[in-house]
Amino acid sequence: MEINNLIESFAEFKEQKNIDRATMMRVIEEVFRNILTKKFGTDENFDIIINIDKGDLEIWRNRVVVEDGDVQDPNLEISISDAKAIEEDYEIDEEVTDEVKFKDFGRRAILTLRQNLTAKILELEKEKLYEKYKNRIGEIVAGEVYQVWKKEILILDDEGNELSLPKQEQIPSDFFHKGDNLRAVINTVEMKNGTPSITLSRTAPAFLERLFELEVPEIFDGLITIKKIVRIPGERAKVAVESYDERIDPVGACVGMKGSRIHGIVRELRNENIDVINYSNNSQLFIQRTLSPAVINDIKVNEAAKKAEVYLAPEEVSKAIGRNGSNIKLAGQLTGYDIEVFRDIEEGEEDVDLQEFSDEIEGWIIDALKGIGCDTAKDVLNIPKDELVRRTDLEEETIEDVVNILKAEFE
Repeated sequence: MEINNLIESFAEFKEQKNIDRATMMRVIEEVFRNILTKKFGTDENFDIIINIDKGDLEIWRNRVVVEDGDVQDPNLEISISDAKAIEEDYEIDEEVTDEVKFKDFGRRAILTLRQNLTAKILELEKEKLYEKYKNRIGEIVAGEVYQVWKKEILILDDEGNELSLPKQEQIPSDFFHKGDNLRAVINTVEMKNGTPSITLSRTAPAFLERLFELEVPEIFDGLITIKKIVRIPGERAKVAVESYDERIDPVGACVGMKGSRIHGIVRELRNENIDVINYSNNSQLFIQRTLSPAVINDIKVNEAAKKAEVYLAPEEVSKAIGRNGSNIKLAGQLTGYDIEVFRDIEEGEEDVDLQEFSDEIEGWIIDALKGIGCDTAKDVLNIPKDELVRRTDLEEETIEDVVNILKAEFE
């Protein structure tokens, strides 16, 4: 292959990879100078002229004219006889500039040059990809699913770069096919063995925050601030918001008219239940808001220990705790307090429905007790333990645990 054709091919490569002209010329010149250094010992006396657009390359060597027989380094010096053969006017100590034809170096040198150029361009492409993404951590990126594996999904961005969405960064109910479009937040950007590794996430709180910025103009414009986000991906999330403009209702703005703004976010997160909460510096008020929809009777806060005791009517306890404890868990994470829930039973109150103990007693056990006619706590406590074991067919240890839980309510 002629050297000019080689330059043309890399000019086309430059366009495909969107590499700027100056960088491409620098890389090509660097590779050529490495070849010259290997052949002549130095490249300092060479001028390289590259025209990527036309595919032209010229190499000019500068040598000093010396007396015949005084040439010590043919690369740096030229005899007066050889100089005059180029041009009759040359004299001793003048500098002669003549063109070096790279094709005269042989096929091996050209092959080496091509390999070095290819390696340099690929290295440049990797550096460019790393630089593109390293300062974008926390931003949303859209891409097309290229390959679906058991432990990760391979995604191509709009320039064909490969991004990874690991299984642990996917919402549990996520299900994608090849060719699907998806959105995720850039989670980590690292160089591993010289290759950039870009990892995405759909479970990070930052993903939910970016979605709110896209859907709620007041957040994007800074009129509403997201104070904190906590999530159980695909199940439930709590978002604390605040507005410094009294005219703006931060919760209403985030939810939108008839839920118009938040519906899109919920669909993106596979129907994740999102609670938007008005932030407050008043810890009692903030804790109360985070435990919604439960109605709280009283709260005792220990600021030093970061603990809160919350008292509710029995029928409100299950609402405060939430399914699998999700509501109280997220409330604790959002507020930073260790929250304990207590049933607020008024003096003289006769009984508590068994269903109100669903956070402490498993559903199948409650069903077994109701199956023998025990609908309330005192219904169970009024029956001897051995009879409860016989009638429910539950283990004695299970009955013992249930009785202790129910007794605690009346102590």
